[in-house]
Amino acid sequence: MTPAKRKITVLPGDGIGPEVVDSAIAIINATGVAVEFEKCEAGARAFQKGIVTGIPKETIQSIERTQVVLKGPLETPIGYGNRSANVTLRTLFETYGNIRPVRELPGVQTAFTGRGLDIVIVRENIEDLYAGIEYMQTPGVAESLKLISREGCEKIVKLAFAFAIAEGRKAVHCATKSNILKLTEGLLQHTFEELALQYPSITSKHILIDNAAHQLAMRPEQFDVIVTTNMNGDILSDLTSGLTGGLGFAPSANIGNDVSIFEAVHGSAPDIAGKNKANPTALVLSAAMMLRHIEEGKAANDVEQAVLVTLESGLRTSDMIGAEKPASTTEFTRAVISNLGKTSKLSPPKKYTKVELPPPQLGVNVVPAASRKLAGLDVYIESDLEAKTLATDLEKIAASSPLVLQMITNRGAMVFPGNGHRVSLVDHYRCRFVQRDGAAKIGDAEILSLLGAVGARHRWMHIEKLQDFDGEPAYSKSQV
Repeated sequence: MTPAKRKITVLPGDGIGPEVVDSAIAIINATGVAVEFEKCEAGARAFQKGIVTGIPKETIQSIERTQVVLKGPLETPIGYGNRSANVTLRTLFETYGNIRPVRELPGVQTAFTGRGLDIVIVRENIEDLYAGIEYMQTPGVAESLKLISREGCEKIVKLAFAFAIAEGRKAVHCATKSNILKLTEGLLQHTFEELALQYPSITSKHILIDNAAHQLAMRPEQFDVIVTTNMNGDILSDLTSGLTGGLGFAPSANIGNDVSIFEAVHGSAPDIAGKNKANPTALVLSAAMMLRHIEEGKAANDVEQAVLVTLESGLRTSDMIGAEKPASTTEFTRAVISNLGKTSKLSPPKKYTKVELPPPQLGVNVVPAASRKLAGLDVYIESDLEAKTLATDLEKIAASSPLVLQMITNRGAMVFPGNGHRVSLVDHYRCRFVQRDGAAKIGDAEILSLLGAVGARHRWMHIEKLQDFDGEPAYSKSQV
């Protein structure tokens, strides 16, 4: 009896997407694996039809059935209009981990050729600034909320270590900006340092993200696996792909508990779309990652090795250095198919084991606090008053309140109490009120009363409660 074929959702995408996707499908089919592809729509055409997410209902239903996606690049309006269809897919199916491997490729000349680069960026994929929660707080001041959760940190750290173990890697670096963003980026650092104790066979080290970028430009071979937050990972993964030849060679996997999406990280390149010039390497290597994910390890190794053998042979597409007589997309595809079953002389197959994904966390994930105390609030006020004048008025408003004005900042700089230094002001003030010495315990009623009094005289747009958890302040302190 013929075994049932594994169904895979395919999103051809925009621009060169259909060409590189067709290349990958042809190569997968040539391996003889029992798979069946469901081609669906997403991206530019869906936006043009008025589908605000860029993802039609039929596409969502296919992904829910197959749980595996091979995706071409999707176009998204820049700077206005609809949210990225790529981000929508990651959020909708909670593909919380983005895995971006880069390695030195035979025959692909870079400034780092000969140094044996083999690095994996493991990027948290759904939180951070990419949650896309933004507001114009005044007509001239924009805000974006950077949300980092303990759950998100745990999942991405566990994935990074699981991936390192599956590939026989030796070290995991955690890259953050926790020296400045002590609560958000710091949460990833502290979670990493705590969980790393569960993986004694793997060397673990924290590194500041700016130092990581510096070290990647100077001595990248020191890195093995780097785990980091969403935006940092987006930037670092493009940097590392540049070390080994560029985005045309960079595969990726978006891993979730239920759905995983495999895609090249390059764009849709509309200038060469339909000209049979696209380099399909990145998507073909992404397809190899997909085959490994569905436990078709032999086919995955065969595809990966066939690409390496093809590059060793000197065949080049037009984007590659040294392509005097560039091969077309279809010529490169045929060459890879003809090299299936061959082994690279310079980069032999690796040994892989299955990546043991962390189990899904059910219900609402709560980090308990044994005690909590309301210490005050920050009120964000839109005003054209000078800071001292605003402070005088707020002090009058709070005169009978158990809360007292402690400070005012403008774009992060303290402007009250002043230090004599002049700073350029905008009409956006953060005004911190804390419990007055000797006052009774404050609660929501006192906050609402003060907020009502402030609102009677000033335009406010946002508040943040200041809380202590287990005796520790759960908010950033005053800045000079």
